[in-house]
Amino acid sequence: MTETVILPPQHAPRTRGRFIPPLLVFPFLAYNLVVFTLFGGNPVNWGVGLFAIPMPSGMPWAITAGDFLLVVGIILLFVEVLKSTNTARTSIVEHMLSMVLFVLFLSEFLLVGAASSSVFFLLMVMSLIDVVAGFTVSITSASRDVSMN
Repeated sequence: MTETVILPPQHAPRTRGRFIPPLLVFPFLAYNLVVFTLFGGNPVNWGVGLFAIPMPSGMPWAITAGDFLLVVGIILLFVEVLKSTNTARTSIVEHMLSMVLFVLFLSEFLLVGAASSSVFFLLMVMSLIDVVAGFTVSITSASRDVSMN
């Protein structure tokens, strides 16, 4: 039983991507900045309404500060998943920093009272999804780079 491994040619240029830090650090910093400076360490204030949009049904749709921060986090998670498809050398460092950011989220969620809110928990889950998606995409793309017959 013999196996043939097909490798790319040696002269293939290695793509050098631009280093972009984990974008979910911005909601992490925004949460901490707002909860400790404006809310006095009270996470309950994330339920404060920012504005309301009248709906055709006649009922207003109230947007809270927590809802707004979560929407920003979801948009940044989408960009992070797109970034994880990059196979440049810098992507490994980006994945490691995403893991560090998740550990920071988890540590703060477990140890800091101001982080015990559903808004922070959902941001932490977004960070976990970023880590898992990044490593999954990297492993999947790496297995396609080397094909075995």
